[in-house]
Amino acid sequence: MSKKIKVLTIGDHPLSPSGVGTQSKYFIEALLKSGKFEVISIGGAIKHQDYRPIVVEPWDKEWRILPIDGYGNPEIIRSLLRNEKVDMMWIMTDPRFYEWLWQFDNEIRSLVPLVYYHVWDNYPYPMYNNKFYESNDHIACISKLTYDVVKNVAPNVSSSYLPHAVDANVFVSHTEEQRKKLREQTLPPELQDRFIVFWNNRNARRKQSGSLVWWWKEWLDERGLHDKATLLMHIDPKDVHGQDLVHMVDHLDMNEGQVVFSTEKVPLEAMSTFYNVADVTINISDAEGFGLATLESLSCGTPIIATMTGGLQEQVVGEDTYGIPLFPSSKAIIGSQQVPYIYEDRLSRDHVLSALSNMYDIGQTERRKMGAAGRQHVLKNYNFNDFNRNWVDLMLEIYEKHGSWNNRSEYSSIIFKEIA
Repeated sequence: MSKKIKVLTIGDHPLSPSGVGTQSKYFIEALLKSGKFEVISIGGAIKHQDYRPIVVEPWDKEWRILPIDGYGNPEIIRSLLRNEKVDMMWIMTDPRFYEWLWQFDNEIRSLVPLVYYHVWDNYPYPMYNNKFYESNDHIACISKLTYDVVKNVAPNVSSSYLPHAVDANVFVSHTEEQRKKLREQTLPPELQDRFIVFWNNRNARRKQSGSLVWWWKEWLDERGLHDKATLLMHIDPKDVHGQDLVHMVDHLDMNEGQVVFSTEKVPLEAMSTFYNVADVTINISDAEGFGLATLESLSCGTPIIATMTGGLQEQVVGEDTYGIPLFPSSKAIIGSQQVPYIYEDRLSRDHVLSALSNMYDIGQTERRKMGAAGRQHVLKNYNFNDFNRNWVDLMLEIYEKHGSWNNRSEYSSIIFKEIA
């Protein structure tokens, strides 16, 4: 193949630390390393200081990022399609961000194939998404739940299961001696021998950060562990989309190491350190498309406590159990004008406290065994090699099957309907 396939990607800025941004970066790098693609990225979902195009090293002009507010608009897409003569489009994140794009999919897909990397959190089957799903040439699904949803909502649309991955060479599992040294290097002396529960998540309503802090206080009270356990939260405790966690910690009188906030952005290697100093990583979200932090934790050999919702459930339970699954105590149907109905998986306070006690009581040896099994789970099912190969193979297959521009095939904007 002499000419490289030019791919236009849309989503979170691929150099941003969000889960969507991180996985977009992994996807793009997989294409570039194959030597068969070049990429133009529309980098949105963050506030930019500079809107000049970025050339990403070491790829030079083979990977350019165009900073933008939001996720773009029809004029920008039309301009890039024509002026850059892209061969394929790839988009990622929640479908509600792309309604504007699918409204003119007939213009896009008459020229190039459209590939959607899809995240969906829960049942019931969102039949209202059918019109969106059918606006794509292929839908790659990040979780088994998402794949099941797409197959049932839009059975005529080509789809595949292609989960997230983590770099096991970055998110490594250290020995007990190395973990002890990391604690000595990163934690104050009074916290080094404590039971550490790690949280790496946004401070937002569905993440249930406030519930966790409140329940943590109750667990410490019940077990008498105020000087023996710490909740280490890598989070913005003052996020406008969440609760004032600093106020909550003050109100609950937990200012003696019971809760510690990490608020600075850190490189991936530093995140690996967090997971390795922790005894367990916790995620109690009531909705979670995948949950990248728990996968990173398992890759570091640290077990997890996680809600059996969305993509979390296939992480905590597989051929074995790699932590403690939290089964919803109730399922509430919630929704909005864009999402008319979806389950919200609500947890019981008692189940969360019981999981904390079980993880604490089994001891370090059993936690390490559980974590080691979790790392093997990641290496087998969410490894970088499979992720990279599967994406390259899929994009080549779609391009060869559907073509672009003058050799575009298997797409027609004409719809035939039977009139009774």
